Amino acid sequence: MTKHDPIQPQEVVNGVSLNATPGQRPLVIDGCTTLPALFQSRCSTLGSRTAHREKDLGIWKAYSWSDYWNHARLIGLGLLRLGLERGRVVSILSEDRKEWLYADMGIQCVGGISSGVYTTDSSSQLAYILKDSDTQFLIVENEEQLDKFLEIPDGAPTVEKVIILEDEGLHDLKGERFLFLEELYDLGRLHLAEHPKLFEAEIEKAQAGDIALLIYTSGTTGAPKGAMLSHENIMAAIEGGIRALPTDSSAEQLCFLPLCHILERDSSIYFPLAVRSTVNFAESPETVFDNLREVSPHVFTAVPRVWEKVYSRVTVLSMEATTLGKLAFKAALGVGMTRATLMQQGKPVPAMTALGYRLADFLVFRNLRQMLGLDRLRQGTSGAAPISPALLMWYRAIGVPLLEGYGMTENAGLATVNTEDDNRPGTVGRAVPGVKLRIADDGEIQTLGLNNFMGYWRNNEKTAETYTDDGWLRTGDIGRLDDDGFLTITGRLKDIIITAGGKNITPAEVESRLKFSHYVSDAVVIGDKRKFLTCLIMIDQENVEKYAQDNKVPFSDFASLCRAEPVLDLIRAEVEQVNKEFARVEQIKDFRLIDVLLTAEDEELTATMKLRRSFVEKRHKALIDDMYK
Repeated sequence: MTKHDPIQPQEVVNGVSLNATPGQRPLVIDGCTTLPALFQSRCSTLGSRTAHREKDLGIWKAYSWSDYWNHARLIGLGLLRLGLERGRVVSILSEDRKEWLYADMGIQCVGGISSGVYTTDSSSQLAYILKDSDTQFLIVENEEQLDKFLEIPDGAPTVEKVIILEDEGLHDLKGERFLFLEELYDLGRLHLAEHPKLFEAEIEKAQAGDIALLIYTSGTTGAPKGAMLSHENIMAAIEGGIRALPTDSSAEQLCFLPLCHILERDSSIYFPLAVRSTVNFAESPETVFDNLREVSPHVFTAVPRVWEKVYSRVTVLSMEATTLGKLAFKAALGVGMTRATLMQQGKPVPAMTALGYRLADFLVFRNLRQMLGLDRLRQGTSGAAPISPALLMWYRAIGVPLLEGYGMTENAGLATVNTEDDNRPGTVGRAVPGVKLRIADDGEIQTLGLNNFMGYWRNNEKTAETYTDDGWLRTGDIGRLDDDGFLTITGRLKDIIITAGGKNITPAEVESRLKFSHYVSDAVVIGDKRKFLTCLIMIDQENVEKYAQDNKVPFSDFASLCRAEPVLDLIRAEVEQVNKEFARVEQIKDFRLIDVLLTAEDEELTATMKLRRSFVEKRHKALIDDMYK
């Protein structure tokens, strides 16, 4: 074991007391070295203050830190009553909601390992995760998710009990393996009455090196692997995030990405736990834009697909505006882009440009931000996939502070981030405090820090492959560091295309530029061992349908829309425009449209709406072959 260095003097950052020197052991946040201890500290001091909000019958309702503590305690004690063993896994299969947080913290506080399962996973995927993790208890949201468990052929024998959050449609459910959340609460109350100090005693047993989370990767190149994250790993990510990005206890946040993904778990459970901010749960991924307008958050984290969607909506609205409105928006955006470009280059903004921007903001941008629900935004962040630098500049132009960061499950979700004071669009920022970066000889990005994970669950071979001999994490991403320490990601090692002519090409940069078009939802560049590059494109349904309607292009469904010649011409023009920005060898010579609407339930998409290259290439092989005839 690594010897702990002495605890350093405390300093206050963003209202949170931290070690004076990041990366020292043991990691201490407000005197706490584990998530359960931090949770107990927050709940005891904040009490009746609002911790989170959730809609009930269309009305936002507030829940306090005391509610948070009481429900998590009942879940934890109820699981102990059922026989939960310290170090065993409890899996959660549910959409985002307050009970997700209650279960997550309740499990960890009594020594269990919390593991989230995507609601888009199939029954077979659920079966694999339950078996591989040796899950002792499973928490499911409703009848739909319970059905996935019931469809498992061998019944997932390691699962002793299935706890169901909603009883709608399940009143006749029989069986000793099933109980509803209220029944678990009752067991917790009984155990609390018999052991009034047990929950606190279990929290005291937690050690910084204990496994807190088991997070399964997407498994695009094989079976999913369970990444083990300790309390120390998460606390290190919290500390790095607090130091890099200012957030205070007055901040309102909106949670809508899957909580089983490390990005949302950090953003909506652990960072708010540290800074005492308030989390609002979106009703569903489909209502996120409505909920965004209702909440108007100060902090909002999303994947590029969401930021691209907002941009597309604004572009369509500007096209539908009156002639005067179009001219006003174009003029305002021109001033905004000029100002944003000067700021990015570190140059002073001339007085006339500054005055023009204030006028543009007053007449155009202020109303636009209010319409989008971004009028109070202090900190917008994008992660989980590359975002177009041009899109970042567009947001900066309209007065939305959007920053890009970088992290992965294996380094607890955070390694680098741009900040308001140190922002370089096109990069993912500098390493957060406590993290070191280096670029290997083959271009791979490698990280070192207390946030680097413990390894893969029961898979020493894969764990060994993920670390270098001197202990650095192999991210699998390739990139470059500039002289100022800003990191630019250029792609994935496994995605490098080597053309028949021997040219090495990283497709991510071309794909990112294509996605800036409001007609393109996603793209996959093809060309490995081929004479030239081609591309599979997924169009933005809403915007392309509007284009077709405005231009009287006949279509009956999505497939026929993708086959319409004017639509093909539209996308061809977008591809040709992007080609001008790249060398001849990097240009797209042909493309095909994926003519089926993909959702997170489809294998081609991850839960955070990224195209899985290997699945796309396999599923649409006929389209690819057609381009190379």
